[in-house]
Amino acid sequence: MVIGFSGGTGAGKTTLVEYAASMLGKENTLIITQDHYYKNHPELTLKECSQINFDHPNAIDFELLTEHIRLLQAGKNIRQPIYSFEKHLRETSFTLCTPKRYILVEGILIFTCPSLVDRFDYMVYIEGAKDIRMQRRIARDVALRGRTEKEVRKRFSTTLHSMHDIFIAPQKQKADLIITNNTTIQTATKQLSNWIKTIRT
Repeated sequence: MVIGFSGGTGAGKTTLVEYAASMLGKENTLIITQDHYYKNHPELTLKECSQINFDHPNAIDFELLTEHIRLLQAGKNIRQPIYSFEKHLRETSFTLCTPKRYILVEGILIFTCPSLVDRFDYMVYIEGAKDIRMQRRIARDVALRGRTEKEVRKRFSTTLHSMHDIFIAPQKQKADLIITNNTTIQTATKQLSNWIKTIRT
């Protein structure tokens, strides 16, 4: 079973995907994250790479991601790329992933690719208020991705908000489940838990 999890940046996808995996059994679940599938541009300088709009579907190597999901569904191993956000490049190493009973695919743009969507058995959309998502994104990028608060706020004002409205929010209509994650995470996990019980095989 392949389940896609999408929604705006900072909506809480990673937390809820991890929760779903714990419910389904981590030994039975493989998580595939869109963030490892940014296109590689070794021909560009770091400054040039930093100018790429990473919140546009064109930034994602959907061909490779879709092929990897197909291979996993066929029972074959994949070599998942490892992407460095500090260097804006793929590492030379990779992560060997083996097929599991449940495959959870997570990313802000995964519902924009029809060939990938066709491989999902179910789709979950996680939404959150704009200001809450921004604060969560600032906290993550400063702590884990070497960004400053000023850089993150600028990116929201110049690209993130507009890309969300154009490419991400409209995909909500495709979802089998919509979770609003504005308050405590317990409210969202309860809704997800109740839904998983209805589709678990």
